[in-house]
Amino acid sequence: MTDAAELRRRTAELLAAHPPAGTDRLDFLRARFDAGLAWVHYPEGLGGLGAPRSLQVVVDAELEAAGAPDNDPRRIGIGLGMAAPTILKYGTEEQKQRYLRPLWTGEEVWCQLFSEPGAGSDLAALGTRAVREGDDWVVNGQKVWTSSAHLARWAILIARTDPDVPKHAGITYFLCDMTDPGIEVRPLRQITGEAEFNEVFISDVRIPDSRRLGEVGDGWRVAQTTLNNERVAIGGMRLPREGGMIGPVSTTWRERPELRTHDLHQRLLKLWVDAEVARLTGERLRQQLVAGQPGPEGAGMKLAFARLNQEISGLEVELRGEEGLLYDDWTMRRPELVDFTGRDAGYRYLRSKGNSIEGGTSEVLLNIVAERVLGLPSEPRTDKDVAWKDLSR
Repeated sequence: MTDAAELRRRTAELLAAHPPAGTDRLDFLRARFDAGLAWVHYPEGLGGLGAPRSLQVVVDAELEAAGAPDNDPRRIGIGLGMAAPTILKYGTEEQKQRYLRPLWTGEEVWCQLFSEPGAGSDLAALGTRAVREGDDWVVNGQKVWTSSAHLARWAILIARTDPDVPKHAGITYFLCDMTDPGIEVRPLRQITGEAEFNEVFISDVRIPDSRRLGEVGDGWRVAQTTLNNERVAIGGMRLPREGGMIGPVSTTWRERPELRTHDLHQRLLKLWVDAEVARLTGERLRQQLVAGQPGPEGAGMKLAFARLNQEISGLEVELRGEEGLLYDDWTMRRPELVDFTGRDAGYRYLRSKGNSIEGGTSEVLLNIVAERVLGLPSEPRTDKDVAWKDLSR
């Protein structure tokens, strides 16, 4: 069993062989992956050592103290938080060897081709079709709300391979090359003025069967691994006290006493406590993950994340008064990441509106919590046993 002392020893060996000050950033990240110190709970040869997930902080602390570069996790969050755990669970050995290393080092950015114009909240109703032709699948359809598609080299894609069975049963999961002919990425300008989202048009794109993840028709089950990890990645990210959205408004409160009122004070206290409860709950959830895969509890964290961000950003705009109505820059940009704390209050207020939609709408997540966490009766569903092709659209 690899323990903390052994990880410190291996980390010291990595730093001795590849001093951060004199080593190219990418070379260092590749060496770290090969040493099993990328994500220590992954298997040997795939960036890990089969160690407990909880020991990752030991490695991270040693490397941070030594000034080692990280892999810019915010930029490659979809790959790290969604594609990697799904490939690890369902991928072939060849797929794991091919995709995990450049995914972790950031050499290859990933995006998610799940939602469609007619299949957002009801994702299983998706209509993008994949038809088998020899050793390939020919895919046609449209995806939407695709973060980082303008940067991505690869995508995780679900498509309908059998329209004659109920909607959850006829889906297959693929790894799609975003540079293939037939892939068109168009920016979607958001309320913030930016276009971090995109719509993606897929026209006669050929995907080799070797890039199928899981069995044909089993894509919905494979996608659940992705979605559960997505909710944890969004709602359960590790933060220090006063990290995230509560930080800027707390700082403004301390530094600008002339803005304070009794009512705002009471609201800020409540939201500060709520944010701290959410932070500690997220820490407990991450500790539970040590024993296995994320479950429906991540839906609760994602719900809290969306509600808190929207309420906190609204309070911040109100606290700042006229200043809160200002906006720093409405230039059309296609950013590489979402930076909530690096922009002004107006940006945080507008951008947080999407938090209750992205990564699963709050309405759908409430159903998940009710049915899978609380054990309440499920809502009546008249389309469960109806073939997809017979559904009204």
